[in-house]
Amino acid sequence: MATVLRLINRSKIGTAMGQQYLTFSSAAKAGAKACQGLPEKVKIVEVGPRDGLQNEKTIVPTETKIHLIDLLSESGLPVIEATSFVSPKWVPQMADQVEVMKGIVRKPGVSYPVLTPNLKGFHAAVKAGAAEVAIFGAASELFSKKNINCTVEESLHRFDEVMKAAKEAGVPVRGYVSCVLGCPYEGKVAPEKVAHVAKRLYAMGCYEISLGDTIGVGTPGSMTQMLTAVTKEVPVSALAVHCHDTYGQALANILVALQMGISVVDSSVAGLGGCPYAQGASGNVATEDVVYMLHGLGIQTGVDLSKVISAGAFICRSLNRKTSSKVAQATCKL
Repeated sequence: MATVLRLINRSKIGTAMGQQYLTFSSAAKAGAKACQGLPEKVKIVEVGPRDGLQNEKTIVPTETKIHLIDLLSESGLPVIEATSFVSPKWVPQMADQVEVMKGIVRKPGVSYPVLTPNLKGFHAAVKAGAAEVAIFGAASELFSKKNINCTVEESLHRFDEVMKAAKEAGVPVRGYVSCVLGCPYEGKVAPEKVAHVAKRLYAMGCYEISLGDTIGVGTPGSMTQMLTAVTKEVPVSALAVHCHDTYGQALANILVALQMGISVVDSSVAGLGGCPYAQGASGNVATEDVVYMLHGLGIQTGVDLSKVISAGAFICRSLNRKTSSKVAQATCKL
């Protein structure tokens, strides 16, 4: 499919970003419509403030986290994962979770879920004003033991307690399954294992299951095999993909998922993040790059790409690092 893109500069080049707004020619739109089997609209779940920042070695100031979330809120993103209610002993970066939840400006229509690994975390999150939570499991036994210090079955029992409390409180719960395409300890993970864990989480009451290629080893082939197995157990409408870009396969894997009916994609502004247990693992796929690709396919997101680029520039300046987004790099050079 040939897609023609046109860059139109509608802003003053003298700004810090030299912002460029990306629009599509009629030829691009016509070409996008020629794509069959793709969703008309995709929901982007921004995970940068939590998954992207949690493994930063230097503590990011609370004010910086709050400002990042507020910038992302203004971009049209419908879901922004704000923080994690885990023990500061295990994740020091998220020790300010209460302050973050109290400090952000909650935009109407935007969800701000938080990660809650156990019942204690769930109660703390609700007390801090969380209206949605997420639980985090794995398809790999060794990864589960390393990451949350329990077996896969034990983790599901823990989550069952959270699910019951959430149901009583009327709080929706999203489920994560990590290592769906590979594990740093076990290697290849059988699609049937992923399907089993996803099925259990869905049966518990998770409204959506995010399937994570935690170490970024997946390819379009393995993504197809995994989704084929999972969609036999969980409705495709209740699934999302969460791709890391270690081997440069994230966008290709997402495209395959879209072709298989997935319409929810996790991503991280500026490509922040990475798995601390996998050598060489880079961050999540960049939100900027995902949005650019989706818009190029004629898929609606409701997201203002230029505002996401600005949010990415802010957090990269704060962290004193270069963005991992190819789109942001290209736009800044223009």
